[in-house]
Amino acid sequence: MSTQARTIKKYPNRRLYDTETSSYITLADVKKLVLDNVEFKVEDAKTKEDLTRAILLQIILEEESAGAPMFTSDSLSQIIRFYGNAMQGMMGSYLEKNIQTFMQIQNKLQDQSRQVYGKNPMLNSETWNEFVRMQGPAMQGLMSSYLEQSARTFLDMQNQLQTQTRNLWGNFPFPGFPGAGEGKKDGDEPKS
Repeated sequence: MSTQARTIKKYPNRRLYDTETSSYITLADVKKLVLDNVEFKVEDAKTKEDLTRAILLQIILEEESAGAPMFTSDSLSQIIRFYGNAMQGMMGSYLEKNIQTFMQIQNKLQDQSRQVYGKNPMLNSETWNEFVRMQGPAMQGLMSSYLEQSARTFLDMQNQLQTQTRNLWGNFPFPGFPGAGEGKKDGDEPKS
């Protein structure tokens, strides 16, 4: 049985209306839906345009401004530089896969903490924080290994793309293009 995503309507006065509860809600309420893993869709009340991403970005902006940002200015600048870049689509996929892997690591840590601290460690954030502090060096090692592996995978992918590009375009006589005309040997006559 598949359930339909909850619909939240955004009105011109910037208010959000939850159609399931028949009440106006705030961004904090939408954040709670995200934290509770509730599927929802935010749409413009008049045009029905999907505004979900814009609302999620607004929540991220508020979180980043709240005093403990997740992203440095440098990392945000790097992300911005990928817009319009040929690698934009791949970067989005790469980031998404990294977040999924990070979530898997977090789930494994939570499973380990359940074994140490009991059934529901997340109810007590102090207990969870203590567990994470104790696991700090191991987590850092795990994340460093993962990031190194991820970087190697990304570089391998980039090298494969470059090789494929050279193979595809290398036989064309583009001046200055690496591999241009490499298929031709000395003494070979051009084919007509």
